[in-house]
Amino acid sequence: MAAGDIALHLGTVQNTMSAHLKILDHAGLVRAERHGRSIRYFADYTGVRDLLAFLMEDCCNGAPELCQPVIDAITCKC
Repeated sequence: MAAGDIALHLGTVQNTMSAHLKILDHAGLVRAERHGRSIRYFADYTGVRDLLAFLMEDCCNGAPELCQPVIDAITCKC
């Protein structure tokens, strides 16, 4: 989606959304593709999956085995 469309759906202004999307792009959580004069943003599922895996590795007070089923589900060997 374009930043303006995302902003419209979330009830915020386009320039604020563009700034947030740029940060998410640099973090590897979304990817941007230029289409003519506009930029479309897409979720980067690998980046999101890796972030979730990182956040869950030390969950449950240092007992990650409690979260192992979720970790296995989001870290597929794709």
